[in-house]
Amino acid sequence: MQPNRSVSGDMEYRKIKDEDNIEDGVGGDIGTSRGVSPSTVASFSGGAIDRLQWKRKTIVTLALTILTSSQAILIVWSKRAGKYDYSVTTANFMVETLKCALSLAALARIWKKQGVTEDNRLSTTFDEVKVYPIPAALYLVKNLLQYYIFAYVNAPGYQILKNLNIISTGVLYRIILKKQLSEIQWAAFILLCAGCTTAQLNPTSDRVLQTPFQGWMMAIVMALLSGFAGVYTEVNFKAEFAPQSFGAAAHAIIKKRPSRNINVQNFWLYVFGMIFNAMAILVQDFDAVVNKGFFHGYTLITTLMILNHALSGIAVSMVMKYADNIVKVYSTSVAMLLTAVVSVFLFDFHLSLAFFLGSTVVSVSVYLHSAGKLQR
Repeated sequence: MQPNRSVSGDMEYRKIKDEDNIEDGVGGDIGTSRGVSPSTVASFSGGAIDRLQWKRKTIVTLALTILTSSQAILIVWSKRAGKYDYSVTTANFMVETLKCALSLAALARIWKKQGVTEDNRLSTTFDEVKVYPIPAALYLVKNLLQYYIFAYVNAPGYQILKNLNIISTGVLYRIILKKQLSEIQWAAFILLCAGCTTAQLNPTSDRVLQTPFQGWMMAIVMALLSGFAGVYTEVNFKAEFAPQSFGAAAHAIIKKRPSRNINVQNFWLYVFGMIFNAMAILVQDFDAVVNKGFFHGYTLITTLMILNHALSGIAVSMVMKYADNIVKVYSTSVAMLLTAVVSVFLFDFHLSLAFFLGSTVVSVSVYLHSAGKLQR
């Protein structure tokens, strides 16, 4: 009987050992079959994931930096003898068309993987789609002003001044959405104003600031339009942020929208953008388009500019998906410097100490504003 117990015990031991080996991944993993512990394999896997995330973060950071820094440069470069040979309304229309096509391509990829669902379908209702015309109209005016402001400001100055939309958005969020701003954010607003002013100082002329009054007014209007569009989007697509202090009238506007894929929302926003830009073509450039053609005056630089505008929005969404807000801050800061350096060679821009100090202060203020968000 003793041998039988021994055989039985040995078989039981081997059974338990085999089960342990199966749980450890023997036969299913080369590393464990060679005696590498599961914790080591997990660390290798975690390291691979970290490297992939770092690679994605690096790619989107570089993409956003390049696109942001080249945006103003391409607009100025597309001018000939101080004016645009092409119709800016047709260029803006092409930007909206390309963004609409990119949104459709993203949706087609989703449909292929998940199928058409309530969340990603394109069909909609009037109640859902009626919120898109207002932000589309605001962005139309802002985007058209983006071309005309370069009659009064250079590319590096534009990169500095467009950060004013941080102030307008923050103040409008405080007034309309009743959102609290931290002391750090208020300090960042003051620094941002000081930085923008310092960067525009003109030590070589009797005129104190390089950018004239018209340029400042257009920059402020663009910032306000961007802020209003952001607040409107927040109100109509994120009703959970609506405070009770809004009152009954405002809550009648703030309706809980059905959960929809962001590409569907972008598609309808860009459709209305195309409609409003088509109306702008009819009002402003109808004769030029009829007599000279829709694409008259287009060059390689114009085409690159249109691609830049369309891809910039995608780059920002990729940053929000694969990176964080600090990446946007970094890209904004580096873009200001890159724009200035490239403008020295392309447009004979004079890189002054005032501009360098002002852009540094603006970069610090943007960082503080971002840090203030995290502390709220």
